[in-house]
Amino acid sequence: MLNYRLFDKIVLMKKIVLFFLLLSIAAMVNAQSKKIDTLRVALSKATAPDTTRLNILEELARNYFISKPDSCLIFGQQCYELAVKFKRVKDQGQALNFMANAYSSLGDYVKCFQLFFKVIRVFESISNTQGVVVAYNNIGAANVQKQDYLKALPYLQTGLKKWDTYSSTHKLTTYSQRELKAVFQINIAEVFLYTHKIDSADHYLQLCYADSKKNNFQDLLGNIERDLGEVENARGNKAAALKYYREAVPISISNDDIEMLSVTYLSEAKLYHKYNQQDSAIYYARKALDSAASEKFLQDVLNAGKLLYTYYDEGNNLPLAYKYLKITTAAKDSLFSQDKVKQLLSLDFDEKQRQRDIEAAQIEYQDQVRTYALIAGLAILLLLVIVFWRNSRHRKKANLLLQEQKEELQTAMEKLQQTQDQLVQSEKMASLGELTAGIAHEIQNPLNFVNNFSEVNMELISEMQTELDNGDKSEVIAILEDIKQNLEKISHHGKRADGIVKGMLQHSRSGGNTKEPTDINKLADEYLRLAYHGLRAKDKSFNAELIVNFNENLPALNVVPQDIGRVVLNLFTNAFYAVHQKQKKAGSTYQPMVSLSTDKENNLVIIKVKDNGDGISANIKDKIMQPFFTTKPAGEGTGLGLSLSYEIVVNVHGGKIEADSKEGEYTEFIIKLPI
Repeated sequence: MLNYRLFDKIVLMKKIVLFFLLLSIAAMVNAQSKKIDTLRVALSKATAPDTTRLNILEELARNYFISKPDSCLIFGQQCYELAVKFKRVKDQGQALNFMANAYSSLGDYVKCFQLFFKVIRVFESISNTQGVVVAYNNIGAANVQKQDYLKALPYLQTGLKKWDTYSSTHKLTTYSQRELKAVFQINIAEVFLYTHKIDSADHYLQLCYADSKKNNFQDLLGNIERDLGEVENARGNKAAALKYYREAVPISISNDDIEMLSVTYLSEAKLYHKYNQQDSAIYYARKALDSAASEKFLQDVLNAGKLLYTYYDEGNNLPLAYKYLKITTAAKDSLFSQDKVKQLLSLDFDEKQRQRDIEAAQIEYQDQVRTYALIAGLAILLLLVIVFWRNSRHRKKANLLLQEQKEELQTAMEKLQQTQDQLVQSEKMASLGELTAGIAHEIQNPLNFVNNFSEVNMELISEMQTELDNGDKSEVIAILEDIKQNLEKISHHGKRADGIVKGMLQHSRSGGNTKEPTDINKLADEYLRLAYHGLRAKDKSFNAELIVNFNENLPALNVVPQDIGRVVLNLFTNAFYAVHQKQKKAGSTYQPMVSLSTDKENNLVIIKVKDNGDGISANIKDKIMQPFFTTKPAGEGTGLGLSLSYEIVVNVHGGKIEADSKEGEYTEFIIKLPI
């Protein structure tokens, strides 16, 4: 008993849900009807043949081409005439498209395809890709409707490919643009469905089903639900198929899509007939026929009539079988009379010929382009021949001129070589001058000591003579002790001066390129002080902080001492010049500083000379090692110091010399010599 009561409750709930569903459908149908009524009222008021009336007519045709194809034809024709009058090509294409769809629903395929092919030409004339693609889809859909699937599929696939290409580079803004891909997928699915490729059909239906639910494409859902029912029917799933059919019916009613409603009823009829439920099959086949006949959908009338004729014939009900045979025959004659078949074949031939003409025109254009390219190539070749011929005429004159220029260049090179030799000599003399000034300053100190102690000794000797005369022996001994100490100091400073002279003679002696083991720390330190004292000899007011940081464990380096001495002397001279110039500008707030450091890294001895002068500008940093390039004022530099240093370090000793600088802060030269 409990189970029966529970069943009664379930039945009651289903009735309640169905009641509210029918109410919502009625509301949507009412809303659609109100929209059409509003458009009709607006049309009655827009009596003037202007663009306002054109737009109203286009909207009426859009709303009627599915539900009332006869009305669509009337409004579409009026819209097309106004669009031609106002030269609105896009509206012409839209009106023709609605009319073609109406003819398709009515089963007049000759006029349908005539208009669709015209739609393509209209939209191609204004490069409207969407209009062309929609026409391709509609041609494919019409061929599906008349069950010519081999013709339908190429149009649908071509149209979808064009639309994918277009949508990949354009933003889709309108509802119809976003919906178009799903429409293609439905029609392609139906081709596969009716050619018994069920898995392929299901694949495309699932794609468009998900897309339609996501984007709320309500006008497509009825069609998709019905087709999914066909897939389940083909797979033998009766319950699932009925579920989809019954979901498709109210959606088709709400969309006022009478044709889809008829098609869905027909699918239900076939399903019931498949499972030997003859009464239900006849019931839904009649509903399909009544729906199709109400709006003169001849193809659907034909399909439903044929089914009813078959069912009654199987049941041996000859009167009713004969009745529906007559209905079927009339619909078939209207759709596929001999004249219409001929017209369709002619139309198909004409369209294929048009496509061939387009392809032929493209091939001809490409041939013309190739011909023009060949002519242009020959012209260029001829021009090159003329140019080469003229060049050959002038070549002898050019050779004579080049010979004269060569002789002039050789003369100039000889003069340049002489000038370069003079400049090199000048640089050497400048280095020698710096060296001489330093040597003079270094020797001056011990000489001053020698002179001073010599004068003191002379005075002491005079005092000693006086004390001898006085007989003061103890005082004489004290004076002799002072003289002895002074002579020791004279000897010490004399030896120091002698060492300085010998060292400079050793560094400056003519030894060619003979390399010998050299103490780099001692060599660099001597030249640092010589360079410093050389500048102070010119300007007594100049002072700089000297920072020395030697690696005492450096090995003796096999180098040409006088050459390396010349390199470091040049770097020291440049460093002192830089800080001296900055001191002149900065004043007492600036403390000049020059540092010298040595170190060992891997198999290299590193010598670094750094100053806190103005640095080197980034735009000339790459030029400082070039011969004759100098930043000093005219008369103060030859531009060969760093060039000769580079030559000595790199080419003579196989080392490297690098410069690191930050403008306004410092400059550091780094010498790397192999051990």
